[in-house]
Order: sequence, then structure tokens, then C-alpha cells
Amino acid sequence: MKLSFHGGAGTVTGSKTLVSAAGMRVLVDAGMFQGMAVEGKNFDPPGFDPKSVSCAILTHAHVDHVGLLPRIVTQGFQGDVYCTPATAELANLLLLDSAHLQQEQAEFANRKGYSSHKPALPLYTVEEAEAAAKLLRPVPYGRLCAVSKDFSFRFNDAGHILGSANVEIMAEGKTVVFSGDIGNWDVPILKDPTAPTRADAVVCESTYGDRTHPHPGGKLESLAEVVTATAKRGGVIVVPAFAVGRAQELLYDLGILFKEGRAPKLPVYLDSPMAVSATEIFRRHPECFDAEMQARLSGGEHPLDFAEVHLVRTQADSKKLNDLTKSAIILSASGMAEGGRVVHHLLHRLPNPKDAVVFVGYQGAGTRGRQIADGAKSVRIFGNDVPIRASVTKLDGFSAHADQSGILRWLKLIGSAPPKRVLLNHGDPGPAGVLAALIKKELGIEATPVKLGDEIEV
Repeated sequence: MKLSFHGGAGTVTGSKTLVSAAGMRVLVDAGMFQGMAVEGKNFDPPGFDPKSVSCAILTHAHVDHVGLLPRIVTQGFQGDVYCTPATAELANLLLLDSAHLQQEQAEFANRKGYSSHKPALPLYTVEEAEAAAKLLRPVPYGRLCAVSKDFSFRFNDAGHILGSANVEIMAEGKTVVFSGDIGNWDVPILKDPTAPTRADAVVCESTYGDRTHPHPGGKLESLAEVVTATAKRGGVIVVPAFAVGRAQELLYDLGILFKEGRAPKLPVYLDSPMAVSATEIFRRHPECFDAEMQARLSGGEHPLDFAEVHLVRTQADSKKLNDLTKSAIILSASGMAEGGRVVHHLLHRLPNPKDAVVFVGYQGAGTRGRQIADGAKSVRIFGNDVPIRASVTKLDGFSAHADQSGILRWLKLIGSAPPKRVLLNHGDPGPAGVLAALIKKELGIEATPVKLGDEIEV
């Protein structure tokens, strides 16, 4: 079995790994590169011939794992794309949103004349995203799926976002496990991560391989402090939040704070049509919910829908939020502030010292979110340098990625026949290197960070 790495290798985004075995070529994830430093790679040839790929397997629906699928389809791939049922719904949603966003950005750049490309073009169109979505094939957790008589796979719940999975691939007498993105334990809404019990090799994410998250018990207190402080000075809080997963967790936690009187009840505007639609998809997949969420639903509560929540669908209603004169919370995508409505809110709110920006997730190197979170004095938005006078806060306890200890905990679940080798992807070189050394020390397993273009025999 041969693995070749065409994305998510030496970087956190763009996950794409080609598995060649038993006469099959199977692509695991088809992710988009994100961040100004690497996003140009999305227009490069993928490093393999899409027409030669038999099928694809998706670990989850975030665009850094599925967002390049339409482009690969336009380049000739026409196989089945396997994923869990929840991922199928979310991926359809995210791909169409990604296409809409790219077309809007290209049109805006051409109208304003700030793009270096003449004309600016989207990576793919809505029609191309729709064509890719038609290839999605849902497979439930735990079901063995044979894509040929000698090549099969199985999904296990990864606890990262709704429908996320790690994947066991079995071919040529070997089992290789792809972690996808590993979630955290004891977080709201979703079940804890699971793993298969055996593997010859593991391709494991390493996003937070060099650090440990703050104890999750403190995240509610930190969120309450930001809400309270901003409300006292009459400001508006802007939260760049991934529309799938993070937005729903924030709604869940804000509902708890308001219910228990731990923060002032402010209007919460969910300003993302995709986040609104994603929340509706959440309601259709209770098989992914943990026991606490199930119990609250059974008791008649609606943890994602309470009195202070306002759903913002139209662009006109989004623009009206610029006129807010009282304190409020705006949850808007994208999570790394690279596009979407949140960019317009940042343009409006960053110069105001009364307002606040709260980051609740990983900010990739080179992204606008990373620049703001790292303390930049200004940031470039729509061709203009925007001064940053608003309060900026990072709340790491909201990460949907397992930290260093969580990754080790997940690897230990592969217990009856632990892997002989771990290949670390989906991480910057520093965190991946630190994690590799720790895996060797703590688990006695050879671990190697992979690089873009690597080809490795298992």
C-alpha cells in the first residue's frame, strides 16, 4: 500500500492523501488550502491525475478537507465520494457556500479593482459545486464498506464536528487508519472520539501537537468575562466562528450563561445563512449527540434555539447590524476571517475601542484572523488598511481539535494491535515535530511528520 501526500502536509489546511492499493487509487479528503501564504496552491495541479482516482473518502465537512472537491471533479474525477450521512448534508451545504463566496469575492475584486489577477476568477462555480455534491454517498458509522473485493473501509466517530470520522482502510492485508481531525472529550453536543482497535499504520493530525488546551471548564468563565466587560462599555462583540460546529457550540454555551445568570442577556445574531442551515442539519442527526444533549432534548429544552437568538439570513439584515447602538453578540463566518460576512463586520467594528473581537478557534498561518489575534495594529480588508482599536481576545478552550494530550489519548485507543508507525499530517512543522518526538517517547511508536509530495510505502 502506497500513500502520497498532496495537501495537509507541513501545513494545517488542504488535506489530500492518495492511497494506492489492490489496484485502486483512493483519495482521502479533498481539502482547500486556506490562508494567504498557501491559498494560491488551490489553483495548482493537484499532484495526481484526478481521472485516475477510483473513489474518494471524506473524514468530515470542513472546507480544508472537502473544499477542493469541485475543482478535482472539473479536472476529471467522477468516482463515488463516501462520507457519513451528516457529512453528506454538511458537505453539500459547505461546497455551495464556498462557491457562492468565491464568486462574490471575484466579482467584488473586479468591481473594486484590487485583485492582482485581471480578471479575478473563482476557484469553481456554483454549478461545479453542485456537480461535485451529486457524487456524495452516505455510509453510516461502523458499517464495513467494500469499494472493491480487495479494498474496504469503515468510519468511526471522531467527535470533531457533526458527522466527523476517522477511517479504517483495509487492503493488501494491511489496515491504515486516517484520524481525520480528532475532537475533544467531554464537550457539548457531540459524542467523544472513538478509534478502531488495530492498525498497521496511522495517518494522524497534529494541529495542536505542541500544546495543551486550557482546561475546558474555564472557557465559560472566560466567555462570560468578555460578554460582561463589553456590555458594560456598550460595545458589540464579533465572533468569527466556523459555521459548522463552533457556531452551534457557542449557541449552546451562551444559552447556559444566560440561563444561569452568569452573563448579561444580550441579543445573539447568528449572521451566516450557512450556520443557520447547519444548525437545522444538526437537529436532523441526533445519532451524533452525546448523552447530555439527548437528555436536554428529551426534557423539552432546545439548547440551540433560545429567546435571545436571532437568525440572520439576508444580506440586507446583515447590513443592518452595522447600525446597532446597544450591546450585542454577532456570530458570523468564516472562522479565520478570510471571507464571508464576518469580514464586513470586522471592517466596521475593528476601529471602535468599545467593541470586541473574540477568536474561538485555530487561526491558520497567514490568515487575517491570525494577524488580528497575534496583535497586529491594522489589517488589510478589501484593499484598505483598517486600524485595530477594538479589544481582541483568544479563547482557546473552544477548540474542536484535540490537543497534544488528546491526540496521545486517541492513539492509545488503538490498543489491541497498536500501530508500528505514525505519519503526522495536518499540522505546521513545529507542532508536528514536537508531537513526533513525544509519540516515540511515550508510546514507543516511530512517528514522522510528512511533507508535501512524500510517497510512503506501508
